Amino acid sequence: MKTRLEIIPLIDIMFFLLASFMMISLQLQIVRTVKANLPTATQAMSNQKPDIVNVFVNRDGQVSVDKKPISFADLNTMLTNRFNLNTNLPVYITGAKNATHGEVVSVLDFVKRAGIQRVAIAVKAAPDQS
Repeated sequence: MKTRLEIIPLIDIMFFLLASFMMISLQLQIVRTVKANLPTATQAMSNQKPDIVNVFVNRDGQVSVDKKPISFADLNTMLTNRFNLNTNLPVYITGAKNATHGEVVSVLDFVKRAGIQRVAIAVKAAPDQS
């Protein structure tokens, strides 16, 4: 009976030991850092207002922008002017609870015809019924 030495399990064990020693040696490195005393901000308020248009549609289909009533002609002029200044202008459309779907969609279509591509319908989460 001849004894046979299998080498494949020995190779597996050697690779395991090599990987283990490599991981341990990475953790033993000394991390050298420089302590820095950085100043802190005393007032972190931005003076710049984000360029966002909030359009609200009430139950009668009347439109207001930033809580100021506006006609469709003035809305078109305002949206076109703001879009010419910022082609990445976001518009958020909010409808009153009793506004019809058709009124909100017609305002959405009106905003899209002004050339604005970033339009979203703003919604509130329903109160938890449980």
